[in-house]
Amino acid sequence: MKALSAAFLLAASLCTAAHAEAPRVLTSIKPLHALAAAVMDGGGTPDVLIKGGGSVHGYTLRMSDAAVISKAQVVFWIGPEFETFLVRPLNALGKSARVVSLMEVPGLTLLPARSGGLWDADIDHGGVRKDGHLWLDPTNAKAIVAVMAQTLSAVDPENAARYAGNASAATAQLDALDGELREKLAPIHSKPFVVFHDAYQYFEAHYGLRSVGSITVSADRAAGAKRIDQIKKQMGTDGMCVFAEPQFEPKLIDTLIEGTGAKTGVLDPEGSTLDAGPGLYADLMRGLADNLVSCLTP
Repeated sequence: MKALSAAFLLAASLCTAAHAEAPRVLTSIKPLHALAAAVMDGGGTPDVLIKGGGSVHGYTLRMSDAAVISKAQVVFWIGPEFETFLVRPLNALGKSARVVSLMEVPGLTLLPARSGGLWDADIDHGGVRKDGHLWLDPTNAKAIVAVMAQTLSAVDPENAARYAGNASAATAQLDALDGELREKLAPIHSKPFVVFHDAYQYFEAHYGLRSVGSITVSADRAAGAKRIDQIKKQMGTDGMCVFAEPQFEPKLIDTLIEGTGAKTGVLDPEGSTLDAGPGLYADLMRGLADNLVSCLTP
């Protein structure tokens, strides 16, 4: 009878451990959510703040967002220079959650925001500002996966082995993806193109691409007549490609290319048209590569 009782207690404890709640993890944007979902695979599902076709640029918090933020135990975001709307809500969490600003993580490649000519910093904070679109470098994505695994293991040590194993698998997948994209993009290294806003510097630098300017100074600010004229002069060569983004009004692109012989395409840096999940990151990166190659190949 004692043996039966002991066996019952052991089974109950194992069952409790197996059904223990995973940490409540919140990410700001879908690319970070995809990486966190890969690290947590089999042990929980992270949440993402900006869902659907939303963009970090011009995003306004809703009441439902406040509830999600207040319940988070771990938050992964780019940082205060990028998701400016999150600064106060995250400060209000105090020590109740572990907040990881990826811009402050050692080992990531950080590039200064471009300025001058047809490049201008999204927001003028004074001094040298960093470009926040750092997830578009797959080397950074691997560093983010490592940081996520370390953070989750510290918060949830019982599942540290799972996080480490998932991170190792995700890293191998990112290496394979990187090789695939490098081969695909090699034929268009020298081809100039114009982007809607300056979101792709990390992607361009990693793969040796040649973007020559952005239509808008910031995705949430309309381009003025002077800037449109500057870009039209830059686009003097036939075959230039101008890329819109799915979240923003495309009519400006039509006005811009009228009479220039330029072609148009669409780039989606945040995966706004993709379903959230662990596969989104690879789909996002392949989508950028495919659309660039399609538009820039004669």
